[in-house]
Amino acid sequence: MKVMLTKTMTAIELGSHFSIPAALVEQSNPALCAPYQKGTEVQIPGYEWREGASSAESPCMPTIEGKGAKYEACKVNETIDSRQIRYHSQAFYRDVEKIIQKYPFIHAHIIGKTVMDQPIIELTTGIGKRKVHMNASFHANEWITSALLMDWLEQFAADLIHGNERFGHSPLKLFTENSLSIVPMVNPDGVDLVLNGLPDDSSYHSKILQINHDSLNFTQWKANLLGVDLNNQFPALWEIEKERKIPKCPAPRDYPGDYPLSEPESIAMADLAERKQFDRLLCFHTQGEEIYWGYLNNEPEESGLIVKEFCILSGYAEFRNIDSHAGYRDWFMYTQKKAGFTIELGIGENPLPLDQYESIRKKGEGIFQAALYM
Repeated sequence: MKVMLTKTMTAIELGSHFSIPAALVEQSNPALCAPYQKGTEVQIPGYEWREGASSAESPCMPTIEGKGAKYEACKVNETIDSRQIRYHSQAFYRDVEKIIQKYPFIHAHIIGKTVMDQPIIELTTGIGKRKVHMNASFHANEWITSALLMDWLEQFAADLIHGNERFGHSPLKLFTENSLSIVPMVNPDGVDLVLNGLPDDSSYHSKILQINHDSLNFTQWKANLLGVDLNNQFPALWEIEKERKIPKCPAPRDYPGDYPLSEPESIAMADLAERKQFDRLLCFHTQGEEIYWGYLNNEPEESGLIVKEFCILSGYAEFRNIDSHAGYRDWFMYTQKKAGFTIELGIGENPLPLDQYESIRKKGEGIFQAALYM
């Protein structure tokens, strides 16, 4: 919500007036210097104008008149609406616009483009020293992970506005101790192929159909639009995966490409990790209710403690090692020797049915939170 100041105010004064932390005001207005001068338009996070709202709904009760109606400033709801839908890229992009408008202390950045020239978006929030990264939908038919990650992020933002603690930890403390980076949909082209079928651009149709053996059923498609498995693309013993993977050419799943980092999506993700130098990394996949946390003894000592907390909160099983290479987490741990986790959400066969959504969301929310306080 935007307001025009009728007097000069500091971030602390604005935060006190709207009953929100001053740090959220500051991070919602990064281009402005405090104190904010009279006549300045300022973003107030976690508030919206509601027509005909009663004073009981509005903690601050500023009002505006417009189109013959009276509007009042009200805090957004404490509990978010679930994204229990077939979550394609356009639903995601719309959500990005909504979430940064509602919570402008969350910032959106385009870190690259896909084969179809769709933006790969990173969402960031927090002002802390520890740099935590999370991602979802490396694999196309695991699109449910994107919706879940967006749910957890939005609930965290709502908790910041209302001061609600989860798992015994202050959201403001997590905000001030961490800088959170999230790429909720690494592979939007693949997600759309699974959910919507062939893309509008017909120039790709023949290639996609050839890769999929002329079938219009794309439910088992994991790769990007060109048939490269993005989570087999990273230079961490990539040669082993290249040698032993059965598909030797583009395929709906498992083909690691002609060489490491051949695809625009994997290049964008590698550039992000090298530029940001994250302290820990979480990759959300499906399925199995399992967490993998080791890679060739490159994991730091803290990884074992963190994964135990993840498992307590989620009920998931933990495995230190798996016979797999060339994944994003593998490469991150191989090159940076920091904590990395692959979280396999849910049970069953991909793509997981939406009737599992609420169960997965409740179990996984503790992992999201613990990544910020452990």
